[in-house]
Amino acid sequence: MTTSFTIANRFIGRDHAPFVIAEMSGNHNQSLERALEIIEAAAASGAHAIKLQTYTADTMTLPLATGEFFINDERSLWHGHSLHELYQIAHTPWDWHAPILERAKELGIIAFSTPFDETAVDFLETLDTPCYKIASFENADLRLIRKVAATGKPMIISTGMATLAELDETVRTARAAGCKDLILLKCTSTYPATPENSHLNTLPHLRELFGCEVGLSGCCLA
Repeated sequence: MTTSFTIANRFIGRDHAPFVIAEMSGNHNQSLERALEIIEAAAASGAHAIKLQTYTADTMTLPLATGEFFINDERSLWHGHSLHELYQIAHTPWDWHAPILERAKELGIIAFSTPFDETAVDFLETLDTPCYKIASFENADLRLIRKVAATGKPMIISTGMATLAELDETVRTARAAGCKDLILLKCTSTYPATPENSHLNTLPHLRELFGCEVGLSGCCLA
């Protein structure tokens, strides 16, 4: 089965070179200058793309500092903070997206993002992002899946801890909503994942089951 396609004129598929994506996440530490330096470092490293995350603290959680919304574990790096505070620190301000994407374009690296709700998709569409990534914890958010699929742009979905039944529903939902170009990423939700826990034989299995391209999503520590 031929499943190759293009993202921003770069061919994706088994007959083409691997597509390497760098992750910015919240590593900008609330500095646009640092964010642009990350773009430059990703381009210099030879990565083909850089991925952002598009959300606000209010679209991720509630502004509460009690119960499950507050980190009481003294062993945690984030002890004493609420989830809302952490997302406020980690999020990429939406008015940074345009200069980040422009810098990536100047350096010849593809920039796109992970939206965490429908408003983020609407915003990213105004910037004409070339594709979308769905995070592991959102791969069962069928409303978000439909919203992204309806753009008609390629979708990259991390499988995370989803069961095959859940992935089947996700893929069926994406296809029915208009997604033609799909990549499923094998993602072991431990960071960093050990070779013993990565189970890379899942990759050809996913390709065979769902008739799509596959890849690996991971995290390493230097």
